[in-house]
Amino acid sequence: MREFQNGNSEAPRQLEGDWKIAPEEKVKARGQSHWELAPLSRFFGELANRTSIAAGRASTFLLAVGVVIVWAFSGPIFHFSDTWQLVINTGTTIVTFLMVFLIQNSQNRDSAAIQVKLDELIRVGAARNSLVGIEHLSDDELEEIRTKCEARAAGDRSVADADNAARQAAERISS
Repeated sequence: MREFQNGNSEAPRQLEGDWKIAPEEKVKARGQSHWELAPLSRFFGELANRTSIAAGRASTFLLAVGVVIVWAFSGPIFHFSDTWQLVINTGTTIVTFLMVFLIQNSQNRDSAAIQVKLDELIRVGAARNSLVGIEHLSDDELEEIRTKCEARAAGDRSVADADNAARQAAERISS
């Protein structure tokens, strides 16, 4: 069981059905030390989310096509030199390299949020409205919610196992 900075072993506070994680608990959510930069993680998550949204727009595609067209028409001006080719090769390589990390971060958060939502559906048989939109939380917040759901599910299983054992014992006695 994890212990948070406030000394409490309970994970994020739940107020009126909404998940609320105190700022001092965010850094400790994965057992990270307090010197790690949680704001940097949140900034990168936000940057990745906005970048993946922007990259999927038609206007972004048209901008990229425009850059390629300008590059192609500039070929005769630069006599189709090696430097002219190097410009487009280097530019596309750098953009692709950076986009891989940004889009992967966004995909990881979305996948984790979907998993938490599915786990909650399986656990209770009905969705809780407080889980809607959790894909916008930081990685640490999502991990804490997932840990809390898993702990509740384990508790539900132990209660269900005890109920089944009691029922079986009662059936044996009555028969």
